[in-house]
Amino acid sequence: MNATRPGRQPPLAITPPYGYDEIVPLERRHRVLLPHGATPQFCRSLNAIAVTAGEFVAAGRDYPIVFATPDGGKTFAPVAVLGLHSRENLFVAASGDWDPAAYVPAFVRRYPFCISKLYVDGVPRSDKVVCVVKSYVDPQGIALFDDAGAPTAYWQGMQRLLAEYEGDLDRTADLCAALARLELFAPFTFQVMQDDRAALKVEGMYRVDAKKFEALRPASHKALVAKGFAGRIYAHFHSLENFARLYQRAVARAAQAKRG
Repeated sequence: MNATRPGRQPPLAITPPYGYDEIVPLERRHRVLLPHGATPQFCRSLNAIAVTAGEFVAAGRDYPIVFATPDGGKTFAPVAVLGLHSRENLFVAASGDWDPAAYVPAFVRRYPFCISKLYVDGVPRSDKVVCVVKSYVDPQGIALFDDAGAPTAYWQGMQRLLAEYEGDLDRTADLCAALARLELFAPFTFQVMQDDRAALKVEGMYRVDAKKFEALRPASHKALVAKGFAGRIYAHFHSLENFARLYQRAVARAAQAKRG
């Protein structure tokens, strides 16, 4: 979205998160349509979704948590693996509902809201703004503020989610930067073997190298513990066992589809 104030302000740009359509700054007067049960359309064809460090324990009970790099190893970000094939989310039913027995990532729960950075002439500013997907602003939606201008109970909860998520993004970046500095990331492949051949192979993922982690100098390990990162690393280790459960979920869904 681009907005201008002729003769007074340089062009202002707001960049939406992945999967979001056009977003606009949220205003008190806005009434917003809220999703009821069904997940955002873009989530239904994702085989991985971003998670923050604060979600590792909860998300790690249901999903493998791995690391992805968008720039060839310069930076890393954690994601929860949702499917074993491209555009496959094994946790969303045909109805669009997320599996109620599984943890729903904050990236999904915050929709259609987000906190976005502002860019002026392509340069990021320090201030951020709460935004909403433009198509969800509708006179038939619900009010987020009462007649006195106070936030509703729903909006208070959503504000907490947005603030916690935004704060955790910085902690997640710090975690990934620390692991990269210590050279702990290692590429790996998940594969299922049948008759001595790979029947299924998922590549392009990174994990923390357990042997390198165990071999860290005491000072480095102590620093990870002091920052609260060690617990996240162990949650990541345990979550990798979920690849077997993910494969079984894929087998069950394929069998169900075959039965019609």
